[in-house]
Parts: sequence; C-alpha cells; structure tokens
Amino acid sequence: MKASKIAYRPVGLALGAASGMIAGAAFKQAWKTIGHDDDAPDATDEDRTWQEVLLAAALQGAIFAVVKAAVDRAGATTVRRLTGTWPG
Repeated sequence: MKASKIAYRPVGLALGAASGMIAGAAFKQAWKTIGHDDDAPDATDEDRTWQEVLLAAALQGAIFAVVKAAVDRAGATTVRRLTGTWPG
C-alpha cells in the first residue's frame, strides 16, 4: 500500500464525516422546500404514503451520493496539489 494512500486515510475519514453533515443539512432544506412538513418521513411512519416515503428516500440517497462524490473529489484534488500524488 502506498504511503500517500495511508496518509490520506485520516483525511478521507474527516471528509466523510463532513460530507455526511453537509448532505444531511442539504436534504433537510430540500425536503422543507418540496415537502409538506419540516421532517422527512421514516419508512415505518404509518401516517405517510408510499409515494412520500419513497420520494424522500430517493432524494436523500441522491443528495448524499452527490455531496460525497464532490467532497471526496475535492479532497483528492487538494492532496494532489499539496503533495504531487493522487491519494487513490
């Protein structure tokens, strides 16, 4: 295993935690904008429809995937600029 990959691991973990918080906030704001309530439905929420539960899950998954990819890519690009090597 390359030294740059090992050195990047703690950075990747920190970026992963940050991307989770960013994605959570973005999803909450998006749901407020398109949803009827402040809170997104849980899968076991009896008072919500299938359509509402599945829409919330799809939106949350898409937002998390995009934010994670953007943060990971930005982190790798920054490491390359600083060290000259790609961390992957």
